[in-house]
Amino acid sequence: MKAAPEAQKRLLDLAELDSAADRLAHRRRTLPELAEIDEQTKRFAKLSTDVIEAETEAGDLAREQTKAEADVDTVRTRSERDQKRLDSGAVTSPKDLASLQSEITSLHRRQGDLEEVVLEIMERREAADAKVVDLVAQRDALASTRSTAEDRRDAALGEIDKDAADVQQRRGDVVADIPADLMTLYTKLKGQYGVAAAMLYRGQCQGCKVSLSIAEMNRIKAAPHDEVLRCDECRRILVRTPESGL
Repeated sequence: MKAAPEAQKRLLDLAELDSAADRLAHRRRTLPELAEIDEQTKRFAKLSTDVIEAETEAGDLAREQTKAEADVDTVRTRSERDQKRLDSGAVTSPKDLASLQSEITSLHRRQGDLEEVVLEIMERREAADAKVVDLVAQRDALASTRSTAEDRRDAALGEIDKDAADVQQRRGDVVADIPADLMTLYTKLKGQYGVAAAMLYRGQCQGCKVSLSIAEMNRIKAAPHDEVLRCDECRRILVRTPESGL
C-alpha cells in the first residue's frame, strides 16, 4: 500500500486521539461513583424491604392491640353490668347471688389477664414503631447520600462527554487528511490490536517497544517514502519520522 508520508504521520495523531477516546471510555465505565451508587441502590432496596416488613409488623400489632382492648372493654362492660345487678338487690336467691358473685370474680380475673395481654402487645408495638422510625431514617439518609453521589456522577460524566466530543471533533479533522484505503487498514488493525499505528523512534517500534535489527532497519531505509510499512513483531503500521534513526 502507498500513502504520502504526511498522511502516514497523521496516523500517529489519529492513534493518539483514539487512545485518548479509549481512556475516556474506560474512565466512563469505571467511575468510582458508579460502583458507589450501585452498592447504595442495593442497600436502599434492602432497607425499603425492611421498612415494609417493619410497617407490616407494626400494623399487625396495632390491629392485635385494638382487638385485645375491645376484649377488655367487653369483659369490663359485662362485669359492670353484673355488679349493678348485684348492687341493685334485684337478685335475692342465695344460689343466684353466689353464682353472680362468682361470675364477677371470674370476670375481674379475666379482665386482669386481658389487660396484661394489652400491655404486652403495647410494648411490642412500641418497639415495632421505633424500628420503623429507625429504618425509615436510615433509608432516607441513604437516599440523600445516593442523590449526592448521583450528582457527582452526572458532573463527572458531563466532563467526560465534553472531552469525548472534543476528541471526536479533532479526530474528524485528522481522518479527513487520511486516504480511504489507509483508513480502512488502520480501522482493521485497531480492531485487532487496539493501537493500529506506532512511530519508529530511534530504531524501536513504539507499539511493541521492540528494537529492530540492523537488517530490518536497512530494509526500511531502502523502502520508498510512500510505502506503508508494518512492524514484523506487532504488525502495527510503522510510521517513519525524522526521529526514526534511519
